[in-house]
Amino acid sequence: MSRSHKKRRAVWRVFARIFFLLVLLSMLGAYISNQVTISSKQAELDELNEQIAQQQAENEEMQRILSGDPDEVTEWVARDSYGYAAPNERIFADISGN
Repeated sequence: MSRSHKKRRAVWRVFARIFFLLVLLSMLGAYISNQVTISSKQAELDELNEQIAQQQAENEEMQRILSGDPDEVTEWVARDSYGYAAPNERIFADISGN
């Protein structure tokens, strides 16, 4: 083989190695990006599952109240919607925002 042919071959090998390295780095970047996305979506899913559990508990409480005695329903509406209280009862309001 001639010298120029060997030189061209060496240049192509270097080019191929650089190209391969760039492809690997690109794949690594995509993998890391996907892992970050998966992690954030998992946190979002956990938060939504917690909200679902809270809403289900609230729905069960409403169902229990509404399936009870009509006087209990009236009392609940008076307490919850209008802030009424029974005689000699104190109502404490949480103003901390938590």
